[in-house]
Amino acid sequence: MNLAFISHQSCREHQMGAHHPECPERLHAIQDRMIASGMEMLVTHYDAPQARVEDLARVHDRDYIQGIFDASPSASDVLAWIDGDTAMNSHSLEAALHSAGAALLGVDLVMSDKHHAAFCCVRPPGHHAGRARASGFCIFNNVAVGAAYAMERYGLERIAIVDFDVHHGDGTEEIFIGDERVLFCSSFQHPFYPGTGADTNAANVINLPLPRLTDGQAFKAAVEKAWLPRLDAFAPQLIMISAGFDGHLEDDMAHFNLREADYGWITREIHHLARKHSHERVVSFLEGGYTLSALGRCVSTHVDELIGHL
Repeated sequence: MNLAFISHQSCREHQMGAHHPECPERLHAIQDRMIASGMEMLVTHYDAPQARVEDLARVHDRDYIQGIFDASPSASDVLAWIDGDTAMNSHSLEAALHSAGAALLGVDLVMSDKHHAAFCCVRPPGHHAGRARASGFCIFNNVAVGAAYAMERYGLERIAIVDFDVHHGDGTEEIFIGDERVLFCSSFQHPFYPGTGADTNAANVINLPLPRLTDGQAFKAAVEKAWLPRLDAFAPQLIMISAGFDGHLEDDMAHFNLREADYGWITREIHHLARKHSHERVVSFLEGGYTLSALGRCVSTHVDELIGHL
């Protein structure tokens, strides 16, 4: 089985201004690198469906969801700011619904064994969106929508969410903190935006606040000590990934010194755990990564490891 690669044209039409780092060119860079690296021939492409309000309401307050619908501008030249960093144009609501819908399709594809893994190449990203707030370029929490759907639709009792974006996945933590069915692992630069996570005390959350200039060796040592034993003991029935690549040394949005090989390593470790515990089932979601060339290379490496050429 090859990998399911899920996206939607609307994700390329969502824009937040001419100089916003979370831009449509991110998806173009990924596609270009997938073609250049030969990965394009090893995946099956799917159009993401739209999530329904009922799907979003498993993790978001209904008043918040309605507020997003109400804020959506109809004019093509209007931006509606819903957070200090996050805006909507006339295509953003559709893109956000398809981004969350990618999670539903990804879960269905791996749980039905049509694919062992899926990568949701979507934007807007999701891991900063909380139950009732947009934040950090995120509108709906895509990985949370997928996890909640998997628990309800397939009765899963153990889902691991691994978030290796350079920013703490504060929205995902808020949604699932205290839920023993979800083990949430988040690594991030600290102190740094959004300024959360270092003091979290919850049995189902394993945060890794790491200092600026963290390199691959330090990252691996921290993950091997804090995450891998707990993930193995948890024996997840499904692993979901918030795959942020903004910790790359070329990315000027943060101050980590990770390389493509480091993202390949963590993906490979996750894939090993999935082989052992979850019938190889992994659903991954694009989060951060803003230097285009580095983003393309990192995603290609990530996808290659998820395909599993070991």
